[in-house]
Amino acid sequence: MGKGCLTVTKYFLFLFNLIFFLCGVVIMGFGLWLLLDNQSFIVVLSNSTSVKAACYILIGVGAFSMLMGFLGCLGAIYEIRCLLGLYFTCLLLIVIAQVAAGALIYFQKETLNEKMSTVVVQVLKDYSGKNTTTEQAWDFIQKNMECCGWSSRLDWSENEVITNSSQLLFPCSCQNISASTGNFSDSSFCEAQTPDWPVYDTGCAASVESWLLTNLGVVLGICLGVALIELVGMILSICLCRNIHTEDYTKVPKY
Repeated sequence: MGKGCLTVTKYFLFLFNLIFFLCGVVIMGFGLWLLLDNQSFIVVLSNSTSVKAACYILIGVGAFSMLMGFLGCLGAIYEIRCLLGLYFTCLLLIVIAQVAAGALIYFQKETLNEKMSTVVVQVLKDYSGKNTTTEQAWDFIQKNMECCGWSSRLDWSENEVITNSSQLLFPCSCQNISASTGNFSDSSFCEAQTPDWPVYDTGCAASVESWLLTNLGVVLGICLGVALIELVGMILSICLCRNIHTEDYTKVPKY
C-alpha cells in the first residue's frame, strides 16, 4: 500500500472510529434514558430484574464502544499496531455479541412476551391511583397509545381498588375521549355512569406491536447502519495494521 493510500486509510479509520464513538454515546444515553426517565415504558417493568439488567447492559455496551472508538482513533492517528489489533479484536467480539443477542431475542420472543405480560398484569392489579412513578408511566402509555390494559380492558378487572369499590370505577387514562362525557382526569380512577366503561377496547400489547411494525424499517435501518460502520472499521483497522511495519512512539504525546 502506497504512502498516500495509507494516509487516506488512516484518516478514514479515524473518521469511522469517531462515528463509532458517537454511536457508543447514543447507546449509553439510550440505556440511561430507559433507566432514569419516569415516563418511559421501563418504569412499568421496574420490578423485572432482567429488564433492569438489559438497561445496564446497554449502558455497558455504550461505554465499551466509546472506549473502543477512542482507542481506534488513537491507534489510527499515531499508527500503533497493538491498539489497532486490540480495536479489531474487540470490534469482532462486539459483532459476535450483537448477533448472539439478536438471535436470543428472536428465539425467546414468546418467553419475553409472556414475562412482560405477567409483570404488566401485576402492575395493573396493584394500581392504587396514588400517582407513583410506575403508575404515572402506565397512565402516560395508555393515554398516548390510546389503549387499555395489556391484552384488553379486562386486565383491569382484577384491580383491587375497582373490585372493592361500591362505585363504578375505571382508570381515567383509559378513557376514550370520543365516547366520554364530562371532564375526566388523566390519572387515578374515574367514576362511570354505566357498567359499560367509556374506554379504549384495544390492549396496549397490540398498540406496542403496531408501533414496532410501523417503525420496523427505521429500527432495521439503524441496526444495518451500525453493522456497516463496524464492518468498515474492522476492514480499515486490519488493512492499516498490516501495512504499518515500524511504529514510531515518539508521535504519541507525553504528559
